[in-house]
Amino acid sequence: MKKGVFPISILSFLFYCFIVTFTPGPSNIIILSIAQKEGTARALRYTYGATLAFGLLLTASALLSSTLAVILPKILVGMQIVGSLYMLYLAYQISRKSKSSEPGTPGGMGTFRSGFVTQFVNPKVVLFTMTVIPTFIMPYHPAITGLIAGVLGITCIGFLAYATWVMFGTIFKQFLQRYQRAANLVMTLFLVYAAIMLWV
Repeated sequence: MKKGVFPISILSFLFYCFIVTFTPGPSNIIILSIAQKEGTARALRYTYGATLAFGLLLTASALLSSTLAVILPKILVGMQIVGSLYMLYLAYQISRKSKSSEPGTPGGMGTFRSGFVTQFVNPKVVLFTMTVIPTFIMPYHPAITGLIAGVLGITCIGFLAYATWVMFGTIFKQFLQRYQRAANLVMTLFLVYAAIMLWV
């Protein structure tokens, strides 16, 4: 088999990446909530931090693939506990946000640091980044150039996904604010569901 040639369909790889990154998850729901309550600029700050962390996790996956294959199952339970508790905390934060919250609120979630840090306790992101490189890239593009291209390409897909949720939050901001209680409830339930699904 020649190096640099995918024996699997590139479309299936892209489909997998798009499905995982674009579908509702903790980061996407938080971005939607920030865009609605704190504005587009702060949602983008969160997105930049989340994207950088996403790229770093992909890089770690490329560099530590064989080691991660051994230790990942051992730390999975810990990740599930921390991740589910954190998602429940975020659900609580979203549920208590009121319409009176102003864009510049110091306690808001729309910061670069918040976006960066939350990715490391987001089980959906951690598990995806730790498996996508070893599964789809390393077996067929083991050279450093192939790994770099894979990390950059998947990071760009992640950024597009987050930016899409920023756009949704901006476009539907007035609608979401008009029905803020219902919107908060739906976003809260999504996060609670995501926390529960970690254990199913």
